[in-house]
Amino acid sequence: MKKRHILSGILAALMVGAATAAYIASPTLYSGNPGEAPELGRTGDHAIGTATRNFHLPDRTSISGIGALTGSVERGDRQLMVRFWYPSDPNAETTGPARYSHTLTPTSQPDVEIVSQGIALPDAEPLSGGKFPLIIMSHGFNGWDTQFSNLGEHIASRGYVVASINHADAPIDGVTDFLVSFLNVLTDRTQDQQQILAQIIAGAGDGTVPAASLIDTETIGLLGYSMGGYGALASAGAPYDFAKDPLSNLPAAAQEQLRAATQQPAPIKALVTFAPWGGQPDNRAWSAESLAKINVPTLIVAGSEDDVVNYKDGVRWLFDNLTGADRHLLVFREARHNIVGNKFELPADSSFTAIEYLNEPVWRSDRLNAINRHFVTAFFDWKLKGEEAKSAYLNVPTSDSNASEWQVGFGDQLNGEFAGADETDHWRGFQRRWAVGLELYSANKGSQKDSK
Repeated sequence: MKKRHILSGILAALMVGAATAAYIASPTLYSGNPGEAPELGRTGDHAIGTATRNFHLPDRTSISGIGALTGSVERGDRQLMVRFWYPSDPNAETTGPARYSHTLTPTSQPDVEIVSQGIALPDAEPLSGGKFPLIIMSHGFNGWDTQFSNLGEHIASRGYVVASINHADAPIDGVTDFLVSFLNVLTDRTQDQQQILAQIIAGAGDGTVPAASLIDTETIGLLGYSMGGYGALASAGAPYDFAKDPLSNLPAAAQEQLRAATQQPAPIKALVTFAPWGGQPDNRAWSAESLAKINVPTLIVAGSEDDVVNYKDGVRWLFDNLTGADRHLLVFREARHNIVGNKFELPADSSFTAIEYLNEPVWRSDRLNAINRHFVTAFFDWKLKGEEAKSAYLNVPTSDSNASEWQVGFGDQLNGEFAGADETDHWRGFQRRWAVGLELYSANKGSQKDSK
């Protein structure tokens, strides 16, 4: 009798938190596709190739240390490398998947060698018989072309050609180098994006760029992180405001060239910016009126504690004032600035400078990557491929992911099942209990505030 009382008590306790107890007793596993990534964050059906090409950008201004003091510029040509990822022939014979290496050079610290293992096959033959949207990728200050290879390869596996620019920012060794390099980045980002996009479009017509036969030049997206996002907003149609710092500090010739470059928006149909720089009050690069000139659908991704671009007064200001566009804002709560980028395995003795440049204090890099892949795929599929069903992944039932609801009975096992159309109170494509720590806001063209 006593045992029955004990069992009854245990059962009653379990029933209070039935779903939680069931998961503890039998951990979830997604049959056939293990892992924690949300639905669209998993590799697509296409095999992937990768190749690089050098681009010649004529008649560009550059600012030297002397020029920063005197207001003069030097003129010359600019050479940049672009890495492509693209759907490839699944039967292509190559030497094996790519490994991407890079040397970090932290100021006054030893160099750090980092390597990312890819899944793309170097110089593999492009897939035949199809056309795919083009995505231009643009990294942040002192970043590099394969810093987001995880995301670039993923987008390509989902049926896109991706072109990631290596902007070759000048190295930094002290305050003067930093200021000179940053002045050039202010001048270069959008011009790099626009000139390279124009040359890729031309090269797709004459077959001179990698995977030229696959590129649909009428369907183009632009993705930028931090200073890449700063450049992307201008490329999308927002002219800069040269009356404010720091743009007011650019030499007159650099301002003139940059103003001319942004008179017409790039021919893109969708824009993604991660932690875009330029909205913060002390360094605001646009007026509300100029931002309103962007009319392409836009997805902004940011960390709620980003103290580099100022989430509250910078990123939110950008989102609220993109009134000419339908837009979404995805927020990683408690994240700072490093919300996109590969998960790098750093040497055990790496300096904190290197660690802080690449990692987040709270979020795991692999989790960030999986969620970014999920939402970027949904957004581009919706806006570039016209897959209206993908809108459900962004038009979420509640802006706070923690408030998602998915009722299950005691003992029910979902085995990693994704929330589908029948789970209308849960974020689409996430496993139950795993849509946490996120916020997602939407606003329609003509509206300054989000609709949630």
